[in-house]
Amino acid sequence: MREALKDVEVSRETSVTALKPMSGRRNKEWPRPPKCRVITIANQKGGVGKTTTSVNLAASLALHGARVLVVDLDPQGNASTALGVEHRADVPSIYDVLIEDKPLADIVVPAPDIPGLYCAPANLNLAGAEIELVSKVARESRLRRALDAYDTSQFDYVLIDCPPSLGLLTVNALVGGDELLIPIQCEYYALEGLGQLIRTVDLVKAHLNPGLNVSTILLTMYDARTRLAAQVAEDVRNHFGDIVLNTVIPRSVRVSEAPSYGQSVITYDPGSSGALAYSEAASEMAHRGAAK
Repeated sequence: MREALKDVEVSRETSVTALKPMSGRRNKEWPRPPKCRVITIANQKGGVGKTTTSVNLAASLALHGARVLVVDLDPQGNASTALGVEHRADVPSIYDVLIEDKPLADIVVPAPDIPGLYCAPANLNLAGAEIELVSKVARESRLRRALDAYDTSQFDYVLIDCPPSLGLLTVNALVGGDELLIPIQCEYYALEGLGQLIRTVDLVKAHLNPGLNVSTILLTMYDARTRLAAQVAEDVRNHFGDIVLNTVIPRSVRVSEAPSYGQSVITYDPGSSGALAYSEAASEMAHRGAAK
């Protein structure tokens, strides 16, 4: 297992000392960052919890006083679904921003039931964007240009949810973000290909976005009953150090059920283990960001 991590190199220059999660934070307003944090959530492996992480971190942060925008870059539109945002084919979406140069402000809509939470939805039109982007000028930087033209100062966080690939949509997300959050499933195969993601990040930093920083790693789908999960978690912590959040996200039926009701698990079942874990993870992120 440790061999799967040998060629994964991450700069820790901007890492901060890990903060212990504190349950007492849940009912308090968390510190807000000095400026908007644009965080890309990516891992080319499917099923590791990218969308679940994007939606539930966003909901937790918004419920504790932050203003949050979720940019859905996955053609399946699962983040839009989980936030209860309409994303039919005829609804203006992030596709129109990337391909038709529509201003981001024209597609951003509020998420129902959670004040301060907004979404730039995706729909199935985005499925063809990978091909259509090939002929576009500055194809890797179109999301960055849209964000630069948009008043992101009205938000504390912009979370970019990526598809499970390393194609042009994910590259746009890496170029558009200032930070990268990598969810890692606590299973052996989740480590396969992680080196490829980090190499892609290094290429993006070298040629397109030198300010991109791998700031956070979140361990997901942790099953405390298995030794493998504990070993994967130990290996990841040993290799990546302080950028790994102390909080781990357990396997939870409630987390899987929530999107079918158009909700995050934070609002669907706030007392569930998954909701409490994502709230702790969001708290860590908020307090780390304020400490920088």
